[in-house]
Amino acid sequence: MTARTKLLLWEIVCIFWVATVGSLLHFAFELSDYWTPMAFFAAVNESAWEHVKMYFWPGLFFALAQYTYTRHLANNYWLGKALALLVTPLVIFVCYFSYMAWVQASGARVTLWIMLMIMTFGITAGQLTSWFVLTREPLGAWRRPAASGIYVTLLLAFSTFTFFPPRVFLFNNFFCYQYTNEFGILDDYGPYRVFTRGEDGSEAGGVFYCDNLPGTDGP
Repeated sequence: MTARTKLLLWEIVCIFWVATVGSLLHFAFELSDYWTPMAFFAAVNESAWEHVKMYFWPGLFFALAQYTYTRHLANNYWLGKALALLVTPLVIFVCYFSYMAWVQASGARVTLWIMLMIMTFGITAGQLTSWFVLTREPLGAWRRPAASGIYVTLLLAFSTFTFFPPRVFLFNNFFCYQYTNEFGILDDYGPYRVFTRGEDGSEAGGVFYCDNLPGTDGP
């Protein structure tokens, strides 16, 4: 098996890892009983930003683990992995907001499965970008400061914007595809519970809690 093929297999495994772990992080904050440290990794609301954050941390941890096993096979390792972490949210944002613009213009219903396809496509685009860079000839000395700049920027952004979110649409809680003008960690999670009961014993809404709202077809 060639080095290119081995690296491609690693990227394919990473796609499944990021998609699976990232999806679990969608619910981790609720399942932790809204434990503040969990907000560092898990989504704390339904904003677009919190959804891409779920895929950043699994991707970063996988890159750190993969380095041990493939550093002798890959060129430009840290730049390739940095670009994967950058490309994934950018592709998801472009596809997601394009889809939502089409939904609003056409009057169509939002579909959960298309949302999942957008997520998968974004992660795949990131990992294929990584594979392309890892299998190139060694790039110039600029690759190290470029990779460092990407890592520092992304780490600062994904570490701080949950707790200090800018008041713009990217960070606005988009509950059932409607902006609520809530940002970051919310004051009341009662309407947004999926699994856990409320303090008053009320049932949670379940994964498909948006089904009964007009214009939606899933959360």
